[in-house]
Amino acid sequence: MAGMGSRSHIFPAFTFVVAGCVLFTHLSTVGHARAQAPESPELKLARQHYFSGRYTAAAEVTAPLTASGPEALAAYELRTSALHFELKRQLGDATNKSKALKQCVACQPLIDAFMKDLIAGKALARSVLKENPQNESALFYLGKLDLNYVWLQLSTLGKRTGWSEFWNARHSIEAVLKANPKNVRARVAYAWIEYIVDTKVPFGLGWTLGGGDKKKALKAITEAAAVVGDPYEKAEAEFALWEMLKSDKRPADALVVAKRLIVDFPENKELQRFIAAPK
Repeated sequence: MAGMGSRSHIFPAFTFVVAGCVLFTHLSTVGHARAQAPESPELKLARQHYFSGRYTAAAEVTAPLTASGPEALAAYELRTSALHFELKRQLGDATNKSKALKQCVACQPLIDAFMKDLIAGKALARSVLKENPQNESALFYLGKLDLNYVWLQLSTLGKRTGWSEFWNARHSIEAVLKANPKNVRARVAYAWIEYIVDTKVPFGLGWTLGGGDKKKALKAITEAAAVVGDPYEKAEAEFALWEMLKSDKRPADALVVAKRLIVDFPENKELQRFIAAPK
């Protein structure tokens, strides 16, 4: 892949990436869609499916929303996230990812659908940014779609690719936060970048990815999760906090978060298993 060069040796460390982890009309109307109209019942339903762990249902509900309208970018981002997590579920915990992928009948169609929507979603975001380079929503979704690709390739598939997408994502999310430090989803996405670079990249190589800070990431996620606002933005932050606390070997703190999440997403089997497991 162009842009990887000799630095592709760092990617084995990224195979432990935890996807935390997870979009509008054409041109200038995209940036104002949220202010002009409430989120559609369909997108709300898709988000409920997604956070409940019903990834196939979330992907199906978002498919029509990607065709056009003010929620197309949101639908692309959510749909690619759902397809990714369904793929992750299909592959299971296999250590030999390549072998598991070859044996998985359902996996290649999921990857094909993911890539199709990734390309279309990024093209839509770029068309918006061409008309309005400062469009916060399009800039965020362009970065988040790139992160979805990075997480799928490096974590779920274990492939050494995604260097260009990682840097594009980091620059996009940084630009969003520079313009609007209160953007909750951008804060969550950037916290994941900080956390992964600090905790999963070998010492001395983190600077190559722009640096990272685990303590800063946990602080940012905790603050984002405490924000009172959109319930699904809050859920995304809470799930990220839960994952980070588990990774940081803080089960008691993670349990507190899981018990909050299970109230809104009682059908999420991962939450159920975590809460029921001995601590």
